[in-house]
Amino acid sequence: MHDLLAKLTNPTVRAAIEALQQGDKEAWSSLFTTNATMLDDGHPRDLNGFTKDALGHEHFISIDKIENNGLSLEGTFHSDTWGNFRTYFRFHLSAEGKINRLDVGQAN
Repeated sequence: MHDLLAKLTNPTVRAAIEALQQGDKEAWSSLFTTNATMLDDGHPRDLNGFTKDALGHEHFISIDKIENNGLSLEGTFHSDTWGNFRTYFRFHLSAEGKINRLDVGQAN
């Protein structure tokens, strides 16, 4: 896991992916603003529902592309429900450095 995280240069994104990888809902949730939004393949999704359903059951196997000053990543993702597939995570940060929007979806 350390090699996977070593590529992540943005400290908030790194902490979020570390929490995701470890299934740490509390650490993950602490990185978001109270009114943070989420889009899944362009459709609104409940962030609390994602946190409850995904953390502990989903994680990155590899991160192959990092863009936008470390805020956008793409890689192979594992879901206990859906198997392995290419996905992207795009983080948007508030002025205070907390995540105020997360876009996720299947990558081409």
